[in-house]
Amino acid sequence: MEVLIIAEIASNWEGSISKAKKLIKECKKAGANAVKFQMWRAHDLYDPSHPNWNQIKKSEITFKKAQELKKYADEQKIEFFCSAFYPEAIDILEKLNVKKYKIASRTCLLKDPFALETLISKSQTKKSVIISMGMGGNKEKIKNIFKNNDTTFCYCISKYPTKFNEIDWKKAIKYDGFSDHTIEITAPILFTTLKKINGSKKIIIEKHVKLLNSKGPDASSSIDIIKFSEMISNIRTISKAKI
Repeated sequence: MEVLIIAEIASNWEGSISKAKKLIKECKKAGANAVKFQMWRAHDLYDPSHPNWNQIKKSEITFKKAQELKKYADEQKIEFFCSAFYPEAIDILEKLNVKKYKIASRTCLLKDPFALETLISKSQTKKSVIISMGMGGNKEKIKNIFKNNDTTFCYCISKYPTKFNEIDWKKAIKYDGFSDHTIEITAPILFTTLKKINGSKKIIIEKHVKLLNSKGPDASSSIDIIKFSEMISNIRTISKAKI
């Protein structure tokens, strides 16, 4: 069974290119297939009164930063891609020749500014998309927008962090992807095991990852790089098991 393991960096790079590069390097060393960042404009999604506004604003990824991170990821031989939250971000990422896109749960609600335009822009690339709909949204409408794209829907609970006992495994195993927000590694390992038993040929695991002692807004719902490496080792072993 092929397992694509995505390291969700989110805001855990804390607006520091050096930390972002360290995360990319450590995720490659851990055995991840890809690193995913988020391209958004703070004022589109958050009010300046938000308690983490300064950190959120600092973590915006400009074209120059995206270009530098993509180049470094290429050097490390690990795929770089993004969740993008405004149409111009797609133009930026297309210039960098990313291979795929992530669709965040909140974008599927079509409530954020430019959400629909962003989805249409992604669909027009005709590239693969990974979709989380943990916050809800109209799945048929999302499917229709991406009717010409290769799509993978992820089981996702948009609660940060998610408790293990909140996961509905009967629902989860109907998906070919799992975007996990628990702060342990049991859930993605179990998902892999269940999908292996069910005869799945290819799945996607997405997990929030941070450096040790990270203090970013996403740190509380992320695992550190040591746990991430352990998780990947277990998943690779399971994926190769003869059942």
